Amino acid sequence: MTEGPRDHEGRVIDFGRKALDYERFRPGFPEEFFVRLEREGWIRSGMRALDLGTGTGSLALGFAARGIHTTGLDISTDLLDVARRAAADRRLAATFVEGRAEETGMPDASFDLVSAGQCWWWFDSETAAQEALRVLAPGGRLLICDFSYLLVPGNVCTRTEDLILGHNPGWPKAGWRGIHPEQVKALDDSGFAGVESFSYTVDLPFSHEAWRGRIRTCNGVGSALEPDEVERFDHDLAKMLAAEFPGELSVPHRVFAASGLKP
Repeated sequence: MTEGPRDHEGRVIDFGRKALDYERFRPGFPEEFFVRLEREGWIRSGMRALDLGTGTGSLALGFAARGIHTTGLDISTDLLDVARRAAADRRLAATFVEGRAEETGMPDASFDLVSAGQCWWWFDSETAAQEALRVLAPGGRLLICDFSYLLVPGNVCTRTEDLILGHNPGWPKAGWRGIHPEQVKALDDSGFAGVESFSYTVDLPFSHEAWRGRIRTCNGVGSALEPDEVERFDHDLAKMLAAEFPGELSVPHRVFAASGLKP
């Protein structure tokens, strides 16, 4: 496996450490997101798509289910294995390969769509955008999108991030609101045309077990902390949930998407 990016303390971020939690607990992009993309005309059956940083294949599988010929690319062999199992279980014809967003190894002008879901900040933005331009056919689209829990004062997301910071002080991605103007800027600066974006919110149900599993996949927890540190954090999160948020959770999430066309 190719070495991943590093966090603020120089630790390698290894998402494959929590591949099982990703498979069981990490929610993928919701169905209505793909419906919105179709309505906007950003995706259509028959397209050729390359999904960068595909992870467990949330975007890639959603595209494949809509008749898009999809290749998912990631540096984590563990997450790619999860994506391949999911594709087989759903009988979807998606291909998953190991590789980096900045140097995909794919032929010039070979895709109509390049996507990046919940991962753009881990790339060298300028290099990844230029690579997308290289592999896109003229008129092809780069789609950068995110699906993040939403911080509201006093809600379970905010209290959970407080706890993460107690175990991982200085975690740089705390406090995000799920809106990413820097991704729009990346499209503008790289020469994409017709740049546009949208966002909306949706509530998702979680049991305590599922929320703990979801948070173990957080880049400030399972992919950065050592296993014994993750165990201590998870114990503290379970105690906090029982004391402050009894019963099933309703967790707000924000979807954000930005898109531009290769001239």
